[in-house]
Amino acid sequence: MSQKSLNETSKFLSYVLRHEPHSIGLTLDAEGWADLADLISGAAKGGRSLDHAIIEAVVSSSDKKRFERSQDGQRIRAVQGHSTPEVSRQYPQKVPPQLLYHGTATRFLESIEQQGLIAGQRHHVHLSHEVETAIAVGQRYGKPVLLTISALQMHEQGFRFYQAENGVWLTEHVPMAFIRLP
Repeated sequence: MSQKSLNETSKFLSYVLRHEPHSIGLTLDAEGWADLADLISGAAKGGRSLDHAIIEAVVSSSDKKRFERSQDGQRIRAVQGHSTPEVSRQYPQKVPPQLLYHGTATRFLESIEQQGLIAGQRHHVHLSHEVETAIAVGQRYGKPVLLTISALQMHEQGFRFYQAENGVWLTEHVPMAFIRLP
């Protein structure tokens, strides 16, 4: 399977497992799990050919570890990034490092200066412990800018932080007082 095909399939899986499962008649449980057979069947009805081997190739080749298969191999879910109301993943609460990073585009800075970082359509604000990862995320939306978040200070003031299985840090909101602009 070509890298381009893997990327396209990954984008499709992200779309249905994070945002629009109903677009292919798929149902997710509260933890985001979907039945693999239902995913394959729903994709086929929508004109997309998937099988266990293709899905496994996407799951295992994803450098960002966006997806997770169940222990029995019968279910799949997106690790984080959900916007659908049916999903209310429970992540372990953790103490964050002193600093975390958020990559965004310069065109969003005015809004961030007014509201801080908000989850928007997603359930959480996504943060990284790696500068390079945050910058790469920001590049997807335009000219990138790196925001430095005083995460430990936020935690000490009562904000909750969680960490997804792929290492992405999650919180509900980051007020401007904890954001250092470049």
